[in-house]
Amino acid sequence: MQTIANIVGLAFQIYFFLIIIYVLMSWIPGLRESSFGELVEKLVEPYLGVFRSIIPPLGMIDFSPIIALFALRFIESGIYIVLNWINGML
Repeated sequence: MQTIANIVGLAFQIYFFLIIIYVLMSWIPGLRESSFGELVEKLVEPYLGVFRSIIPPLGMIDFSPIIALFALRFIESGIYIVLNWINGML
């Protein structure tokens, strides 16, 4: 069961950093149009789109990635609680 928790934790960490990379790519012209940028966009944009529909940008600043990162950590904590509960029942 610990192996599953480690894999889930690693997946959340990778996705967390993909979101940060995607946000930082907006500061570098042309990087989002690269093949790497398009891959990251395909992975991250569906998740961020949910938050963008709820939290519109304020001027030039988009706060939705910050809220999305907090939500991701909250979801990760919830999954760890469930995994620990299941592990306790075994």
